[in-house]
Amino acid sequence: MDSFSHIRVIISMILGFGVAQLLKNLVKLIDHPKKSKSVYWLHLGWVFYIFILIVLFWWWEYRLEAIQHWNFLSYLFLIIYTTLYYVLCVLIFPDNVNEYKNYKDYFFSRKNWFFLFQIFLFVIDFGDSLLKGKAYFQSLHWTYPVRNILHIALCFLGIKSSNEKIQAGLFFILLVFDVLFIAQNYLY
Repeated sequence: MDSFSHIRVIISMILGFGVAQLLKNLVKLIDHPKKSKSVYWLHLGWVFYIFILIVLFWWWEYRLEAIQHWNFLSYLFLIIYTTLYYVLCVLIFPDNVNEYKNYKDYFFSRKNWFFLFQIFLFVIDFGDSLLKGKAYFQSLHWTYPVRNILHIALCFLGIKSSNEKIQAGLFFILLVFDVLFIAQNYLY
C-alpha cells in the first residue's frame, strides 16, 4: 500500500466516525422522540452544515494522490486536520444532552467551542490546500480564500453573539455560500 492509500484510509475512518456520530444521534431523535430533548431547528441546521463540510472535505482529499513525497509532518498535519471534523461532530451532536433543557440550550452553551473549532478548521484548510501544491491552490480561484476568510470572520461573530437571529443569519449565509462554492467548483 502506498503512502496515499494509508492516509486515505485514516482520513476515511476519522470522517466515518464523525458522520456516524451525526447519523446515530439524528436517528435517536426519530426513533425515540419522547425520550429526546426538544429539537431545535438551528441545531439541526448546523448538523446538516457540518455534514456538508465533511462531504466537501472528503471530496477534496482525493486530490492528495497528486502529492509525490510524504513525510511524518504531512501525515500528522492531515490527521490533526481531519480530527477537527470529528470534534465538530461531537460538539454539535453529542451522545448525551441530559444536563440541558433542550437542544437550543445545549447549542448556545457550546456555541463558542463550536465556532472556535470551525475557525481552526478554516485556518488549517489553507495549509491543506497548499500541501496539494501551488498549482492546486491557484486553481481554486478567488472564491476559495474569500470563502475561508468569510467563514473565519462569521465564526468570530458567532462566538460574540447569542442573538438567535444573528445565529440563524450566520447559518444561512455560510450554507448558501458553501452551496454556491460547491456548484461553482465541483458540479461540472
